[in-house]
This record gives sequence, structure tokens and C-alpha cells, in this order.
Amino acid sequence: MTFADAPRAVLDAVAQTRPDAVVMLGLHGGARELRLERVAVNVADARIPDNAGAQPVDEPVVPGGPVGYWSTLPLRAALDAVRDTGVPVALSPSAGTYVCNATFYAVQDALGRGEAPRVSGFVHVPPVAGERVTDDDGVAADGTPGVPLDDLVRGVAAVVGAVVDELRS
Repeated sequence: MTFADAPRAVLDAVAQTRPDAVVMLGLHGGARELRLERVAVNVADARIPDNAGAQPVDEPVVPGGPVGYWSTLPLRAALDAVRDTGVPVALSPSAGTYVCNATFYAVQDALGRGEAPRVSGFVHVPPVAGERVTDDDGVAADGTPGVPLDDLVRGVAAVVGAVVDELRS
């Protein structure tokens, strides 16, 4: 995905399906655990170009938008739910400044204008065990062991379960 396409793809899917919640996922090649992102920041700043060759530097994701948006996922409940599965998980202070953050920010901005569900947020996933990938900044993630796919699925399902519980309360 790209800075231009990823946010629009999620917002189009939200407009078409009108979900009760949005849990966005993105790969963080240097992660060793699921990362529940707390904040999306209004800056796109890429050390490397995205898949379309765009390499913004200190550009706002949404011109005139607020500095940042908090996740509206039930982060503590999700953290506890994932921990209960035994899958490695952590709270992360922000989604960075690459494509994942731009997507997270754009969706939260739409949420603030009433165009998206009241519950939405972003989870970075680590590489699947055995995959060779790069992190969000394109740095080789050599030495990152990855997490077995079954564990990642179980962890993400626990996040979704916490979201469902939140919606029911």
C-alpha cells in the first residue's frame, strides 16, 4: 500500500460496509510482538519511498488537522485479552510516521467528523516466523524471530474479542 491509497482503501471499505468497529492491521518488520498503537500523529515522514515512490518529509496527513488522535480501541482490555492467550503484546506510544500511521490518522480524523465507527484503532503485527522482511523504515529486520501465524491469528482474535465486548457494554 501507499500513502495515497491505504487511507482511502480503509475509508472506502468503511463507507461500503458501515461496520461497528474498525481494527486496522499493518506489518512492523522489527516488532517481536503485537503492538497496540495508542496515537496516530498528523505527520507523514518517510525515510524510504512507499510502493508508489512517494517519500513525504514532515507533511501533514490531513492539512489543518489536529496534532494527533487517540485510538478508541479498548486498549487495556485488548492488552489483557492478548496476554491471556500467551501471545506477545505491548502498548506502543504511536504508529510512527509511515503508511500505517497515515492510515490510522485518516480513519481517526473521519471518526472525529462522524464518518466512521466510534471504535477504531491500529495494531502493528510482527513478521510471521520464518519470513524475512523489513521494518516500517525499510531497515532489514534480521534477527527478528517472528511469531507463528497461529499465534498472530489468536492474538488478533483476542483484540477483536475485546472490541466486541466494548461494543456490547
